[in-house]
Amino acid sequence: MIRIPEQASAYAIIFDRIIPCAIITPLDCFWEGSKLLGPDSPVYIPGTQMHKPVHWTNLNPLWMLDEMKKLQFMFPFKTLEDYMKRAGITNGYQSKPCLDPADPECPETAPNKKSQQVPDIGAELTGGCYGFAAKFMHWPEELLVGGAKHNKTGHLTRAAALQTVVQLMGERELYDFFDNTYKVHNIDWSQEKASQVLKTWQRAFSNQVKKHLGANGSAPYNLYAFSTTTMNDILGKYSEVSVMKIAIGCALMVLYAGIVLLRWKDPVRSQAGVGIAGVMLICATVAAGLGFCALLGIPFNAATTQIVPFLALGLGVHDMFLLTHTYAELSVNEVPSGEQTGVVLKRTGLSVLLAGISNVSAFFAAAIIPIPALRVFCFQAGILLLFNLAAMLLVFPAMVSLDLRRRRSGRSDILCCCLPSNAGRNKYANRMSNGTAKQTVTRAIPPERRETCTQILTSQNVQNESWVGGNIEVDSDKQCSEEDTLTGCSQDDCLTFSLTQLAAKHYAPFVTRPATKVFGMMILIAVLVGCVWQAVRVNDGLELTDLVPQNSNEHAFLAAQAKHFGFYNMYAVTQREFEYPNNQRLLYEYHDAFMRIKNVIKNDNGGLPEFWLSLFRDWLKGLQNAFDRDYSNGCITQERWYKNASDEAILAYKLLVQTGHVDNPIDKSLVTQVRLIDSEGIINPRAFYNYLSAWVSNDVLAYGASQANLRPEPRQWIYTNDHELKIPKSMPLTYAQMPFYLHKLTDTQEITELIGNVRKLCKKFEERGLPNFPSGIPFLFWEQYMDLRNCLGIALLAALTASVAVVGILLLNFWAALLVGTSLAAVVLQLFGIMGLCNIKLSAVPAVLLVVSIGIAVHFTVHICLSFVTSIGSRDRRIRLALEHMCAPVIHGAITTLLAVVMLAFSEFDFIVRYFFLVLLCLIGIGLVNGLFFFPILLSLIGPSPEVIPNDHPDRISTPTPPASPIVRRSKPPAPPRRSYKIDNARLHAEPSLTTITEEPNSWHSTQESCIIVQPELKVETTSTCGNQNCSGSDTSGSSRMSPVTSTSHITTKVTATANIKVEVHTPLTIGTVDRSEKCRHTTSSSRRSSRCSANVNAGESSGSGSEPDSDTNPNKH
Repeated sequence: MIRIPEQASAYAIIFDRIIPCAIITPLDCFWEGSKLLGPDSPVYIPGTQMHKPVHWTNLNPLWMLDEMKKLQFMFPFKTLEDYMKRAGITNGYQSKPCLDPADPECPETAPNKKSQQVPDIGAELTGGCYGFAAKFMHWPEELLVGGAKHNKTGHLTRAAALQTVVQLMGERELYDFFDNTYKVHNIDWSQEKASQVLKTWQRAFSNQVKKHLGANGSAPYNLYAFSTTTMNDILGKYSEVSVMKIAIGCALMVLYAGIVLLRWKDPVRSQAGVGIAGVMLICATVAAGLGFCALLGIPFNAATTQIVPFLALGLGVHDMFLLTHTYAELSVNEVPSGEQTGVVLKRTGLSVLLAGISNVSAFFAAAIIPIPALRVFCFQAGILLLFNLAAMLLVFPAMVSLDLRRRRSGRSDILCCCLPSNAGRNKYANRMSNGTAKQTVTRAIPPERRETCTQILTSQNVQNESWVGGNIEVDSDKQCSEEDTLTGCSQDDCLTFSLTQLAAKHYAPFVTRPATKVFGMMILIAVLVGCVWQAVRVNDGLELTDLVPQNSNEHAFLAAQAKHFGFYNMYAVTQREFEYPNNQRLLYEYHDAFMRIKNVIKNDNGGLPEFWLSLFRDWLKGLQNAFDRDYSNGCITQERWYKNASDEAILAYKLLVQTGHVDNPIDKSLVTQVRLIDSEGIINPRAFYNYLSAWVSNDVLAYGASQANLRPEPRQWIYTNDHELKIPKSMPLTYAQMPFYLHKLTDTQEITELIGNVRKLCKKFEERGLPNFPSGIPFLFWEQYMDLRNCLGIALLAALTASVAVVGILLLNFWAALLVGTSLAAVVLQLFGIMGLCNIKLSAVPAVLLVVSIGIAVHFTVHICLSFVTSIGSRDRRIRLALEHMCAPVIHGAITTLLAVVMLAFSEFDFIVRYFFLVLLCLIGIGLVNGLFFFPILLSLIGPSPEVIPNDHPDRISTPTPPASPIVRRSKPPAPPRRSYKIDNARLHAEPSLTTITEEPNSWHSTQESCIIVQPELKVETTSTCGNQNCSGSDTSGSSRMSPVTSTSHITTKVTATANIKVEVHTPLTIGTVDRSEKCRHTTSSSRRSSRCSANVNAGESSGSGSEPDSDTNPNKH
């Protein structure tokens, strides 16, 4: 900095106005570059040009200095002259060629002014351009010209693009520059306002360029503007929560849930209301989860606001469909009202818990990838899924309980305050009393009646009785086969079309065909091989253009910059815990080592540009030379200086007397004992930080050009020729940087190679005791790719291990967990292959989605696996049951997730569309195919054993042995048959079994009996012989009933029965009654959990005789 005398303060104003901003532009090779420098307000310089305002277009700095000297003002012209010489300031732009020699302002000193010839632009741009301070303002050719082509001599012959860079001050620099000036004295100037000024200027700059483009739309070239503020504005815009999109996504899921769960023909059993309530619950849970994240201080970004809400909505509704599907299978009359919700959770809660924990584990495992923004995304998504899981297991069951109460009361869905029609109520009441399953009651009547009663109860025919000797024919078209089904259905209950029916009748048999298994495994192997081939071809990288919307000015700029320039700047940063004064040689070696980095731009001499320490050294060298000259001339002695001493020599004298010690800062004897720099160019270590204060304050242009950004900031000390010798000592440095320009970096491979070379260099000097690291856009943006694949492998392994561990612990089945893990790994591999096929490069975002895909794919596999393990029978039978039970909720969950993800396709942020929507869309498709096709085939071939393995039968558990009937002793024969008889309550609650029992006569009059539910095929032959003429025998095969016999004489009955029976065993018992007029009484048994099995019972001959029908000593025959 030049000290301006008070009497020449007008010169200070002149210098403030005329010193321009630094603009890196190819126009600096020509006189037209001066038009960019201003100044905006007119500047008048005393002298011969006093009548004419001065602009850089007509300014010759050396000529101006000579004119000012003639005025003989008290001004340090020698200092100014030396300053200009060090900076390379000569005649400005007056000797540069004019692009338009016919321009009236083109100076006469321009080389082509007289010839009026257009200059050779390629020759002028070759090697780069120089600003008004040639020594500090050399703009490399690679920075200015893009897509350049050269001839054999190295001269530029063709270019595809030109680039101009406007360098702005930082917030702190701008604040300091205007602080204590009249421009800010009334606006409460602060660093925050300085930041606001910078942002406003950048926005105005971009708008001005757009206006220029609009006014010159037919220009033969494209002009693009870019600034960090406009880029941040774009990212900020897309980081805002889109309430409209979230509302549309919620509305779509509400609409889908309502349509899918609505039963038009049966409003009582419809589930649209509870489905809509479940979706609204998930929406509220997502909002609560985001609020909790904000409470924890987790920052929000574009991924958080644009992706997390939709992803959490889709995955949360997935579990809701699973619960409603199980709830729909539950028959209200079969389970006590107080246990119905518990039965739903018992059947499905484990699946929801498995999927939820695996999902959360995958998201948390993805946080291993060291990208802060994506870690925030993973943490927020994991927290939201935890909230969803808690809501599905704690809150949604309460909604199910309320809906069950509505169903028991026979009220319509949605508008539950409005009862259904009378027909609907009657229909529902009949279903409640009779159930939906076929029921058969077989019992022996007392001897005086001579017949055995077999009753088949169906939902179509409430009470049918058949007597022994009849042939019961059941229409197979009117009942749902329960041989390989988990749930029964009737014509009234099942929809005309449903995913469950499709899976049970068509898809499950197709999957279990041997040919399907063979071709399925072959297809899977081929797909995996193809995906491996595609995955190997996936390159690392992420284009900057993907981060901004297409058709925007910023997108066009980034695309052109990446295509034609490949230019970046970087800094080599040195840190604390390093003695800068005593290790100057190591700093020079560190700087020179970057010569071996091929992408670093060299100067005209083939070397590296100067850095702060070398500029500091050169400044001190000039001062030392001035001191030596004046000292030899006697202008300066050890004790003082004289008036004829130069300012540089006086400044050198003040520096030489510095000791570097705070307690004894001045020692004049050092003037002849030390030098500012030694013969090897090493700065005096003792007073290093005193010298640094003087250099930073008095050689501002060099310090600014060095871009050192020293921290802590050196102390301010402005030179004056007074007799004050003390110079403040700056604090030891903890941060300093060396700037470098990089070029020929057009793809990720080249950039990662550069990063690797620079990292090796930095590590080498780290080992030598210099703490350092590289900084810049390549290292901030592409550093992730150095260890991305390693981090991805660790994260995938952690997510797979967590999922396998969760499945193994909760199912207690290691083989099942291993198969689930294998399926999840196949999903990840297929998704990786699809990314290669779609030309999606591997970056942190796809890597996170690959890890997250493990948790999302769990929804498509673990439900099938759980149903497979808990079924009974062969592998084929169990996979058919699993597909029937889980196909519908898996598909519905996938569709709702797709509906949520579809909203991402309408984002204006192309990055979200390409890297989130497309990848998640592929993931949903791959998950469905694997979960419903490849994984069932795998289970049918090598699936784990079931939880319950029958001992005697392959597809059912053994029929339990019924307890013996109690022996009832009476003191006298009972009354006639019409007398009522009360059965022992303990007998009523005994385990039911299929049997034909000869009961005591009075038991026929019991008001309550136990029965079982069967689907029989029964053939009975009966022969009766009696001792009087009123009796007759028959051998029938129809359904006619025999007339009751009133005689009580001796009777002999011979019964031969063969029955093929499918049995449904229920516990505990609940007792129901039917009308007495139907001849036989029955009960309906209900249970929390039912097991289906089939049996073949052959009853041989049984005969009984006796003359004492009231005898209580005859046991029941089985």
